[in-house]
Amino acid sequence: MASLLGRFCRKLVVPGSAHGSRMISTTACDSEAVKSLNLYSAINQALHIALETDPRSYVFGEDVGFGGVFRCTTGLAERFGKNRVFNTPLCEQGIVGFGIGLAAMGNRAVVEIQFADYIYPAFDQVKRVFPTLEFDFSTAEFLIRGFNSQIVNEAAKFRYRSGNQFNCGGLTIRAPYGAVGHGGHYHSQSPEAFFCHVPGIKVVIPRSPREAKGLLLSSIRDPNPVVFFEPKWLYRQAVEEVPEHDYMIPLSQAEVIREGNDITLVGWGAQLTVMEQACLDAEKEGISCELIDLKTLLPWDKETVEASVKKTGRLLISHEAPVTGGFGAEISATILERCFLKLEAPVSRVCGLDTPFPLVFEPFYMPTKNKILDAIKSTVNY
Repeated sequence: MASLLGRFCRKLVVPGSAHGSRMISTTACDSEAVKSLNLYSAINQALHIALETDPRSYVFGEDVGFGGVFRCTTGLAERFGKNRVFNTPLCEQGIVGFGIGLAAMGNRAVVEIQFADYIYPAFDQVKRVFPTLEFDFSTAEFLIRGFNSQIVNEAAKFRYRSGNQFNCGGLTIRAPYGAVGHGGHYHSQSPEAFFCHVPGIKVVIPRSPREAKGLLLSSIRDPNPVVFFEPKWLYRQAVEEVPEHDYMIPLSQAEVIREGNDITLVGWGAQLTVMEQACLDAEKEGISCELIDLKTLLPWDKETVEASVKKTGRLLISHEAPVTGGFGAEISATILERCFLKLEAPVSRVCGLDTPFPLVFEPFYMPTKNKILDAIKSTVNY
């Protein structure tokens, strides 16, 4: 896996002078100090840099002060103090609400949701806790203020509703997502599509340790709220050389990580490793695949995907989340609008299944290499 992921990084952004950031290539990175890190260690390094370079930065969440369940925050409290790195009560709605307030005061609030599956209380608490409660207007107003969607109705709309007088752009919400094969229904979900429907926030998902560090630093320093999903399947399995210095990878810029001529594949996060393996098998059968890492889902880089599809004439999208309402549908619709006359086959999607109550947790089923390979061959031979 490390050999596959090691080919994925092409460009980095290093904080420059007052004139902004500068682009460097992978070859420039080779002369820099690098260290072999897994994904959770790269996240930890990014958090160290964020706290060290900006005294207004704070990191908090459940068990964060102890290093977190995945050890991403190990050593932070000891180095930067418990006033800047601290545990919170088990209340996702309150954690995000506190982060919004802290960011609104000009700080950098890096919030950790222990599992992406538990981000829903911060998304919408009223509908789950009080579905049949009858109350008068004053009670309803209190409930809406106290339990409404912190991410969707507060963080995303803070700048808009104040006419750009105030914002909580310093808010970054980290959450490990995806299936690991034994997590069950409360520790296996991929909820990115929910947040891609919300103007005002950005949604970012890295594919490897080097990408995770650079994208997380960009997310923390971005002037907009960011939901940053981390593929927990790769926390320890993905290992590659990561520059030790402070660098950023630009948001909303997709990357062609494998060039090809017959079909375009688009994915993000951990699924790219599976897709890369399918591309290698397809190449043995004479099919040339172009593989694109979207990196940022909202707002996503339409131009890079469009240019690739106009070249190959075919598109396959794969993600771990269920197929219905998944973000792959948005990509498919957009490319159909932009590339209809260039397409030589229908757009193909290889995603998680929808059925909610089988013996196996099918909504969290990760599309396998063989299923992607079959879809590649059927699309190319259409």
